[in-house]
Amino acid sequence: MRKNQLGNSDLFVSEIGFGCMSIGTEEQTGVRLIHKALDYGINLLDTADLYDGGLNEEIVGKAVKGRRQDVIIATKVGNRRYPGQEGWVWDASKAYILSAVKESLRRLQTDYIDLYQLHGGTLEDPIDETIEAFEQLKKEGVIRQYGISSIRPNVVREYASRSSIVTVMNQYSILDRRAEEEILPLLEQRGISVIARGPVASGNLAAGGERKAEKGYLDYAKDELLELRGKLSDMAAGKCTLSQLAIRYSLSAPAVASAIAGASSLEQLKENAGTAGIPPLSEETLADIRRISHANQYTQHR
Repeated sequence: MRKNQLGNSDLFVSEIGFGCMSIGTEEQTGVRLIHKALDYGINLLDTADLYDGGLNEEIVGKAVKGRRQDVIIATKVGNRRYPGQEGWVWDASKAYILSAVKESLRRLQTDYIDLYQLHGGTLEDPIDETIEAFEQLKKEGVIRQYGISSIRPNVVREYASRSSIVTVMNQYSILDRRAEEEILPLLEQRGISVIARGPVASGNLAAGGERKAEKGYLDYAKDELLELRGKLSDMAAGKCTLSQLAIRYSLSAPAVASAIAGASSLEQLKENAGTAGIPPLSEETLADIRRISHANQYTQHR
């Protein structure tokens, strides 16, 4: 499995990462999936304190016990739950981040987090204070590096210029090419790595995705989705699966260090990991994909 450097840091991650949100809440199943991912050479495990009320972090912690040195754990902070209150509220304050990290460490059964990410962010946040929190944790050795998970170009721009983030996790796929105009070029120029999430677009670009087309996706209507799936399937025929083509597309941008793909079964995981054995897409193939898909742009999320 190819490994890529995150920014200019000492973190090297597998080009295929594992989105642990997909493993569910059954511990034995989740641990088995994570162990298999590690066996395939995947070392980047992405989770968040928000997932299943913290249970996801707990399962990740149990799965990596005894193999911690082989794993890059990426988790997230910013979504705060209050006891007895339904839902969550956004809190990017320094005090909350310094408090929340302790709970993530406890659930993950580790004394450090490799990549700690702000799970969102707005321009109304106390950004300097937020950055101070991450810098303090880094100085103390509680985290190795930090980044943000955001699809807001203006927020990404602020952190790229004001902080020492090494990553931006951003939704990026054939069906969601919004990052290509504003975010990817900026981060490539700054030497900040992108972790691409949603490369198979919530399953729309995977086996059985026809059933998901009913709801559409971003600016794609059902018929457009089905037509594009057909064209992409023809393009992949005899070379790889549709989902592997989609993951390879997300990895084609120079700024992208890893594509995070989820899997709820061993079969899905095997297929995702198998993308590592598929050669990078040619410029001709990339041009063909861009020609038949939408060059979407950010209109909201500012």
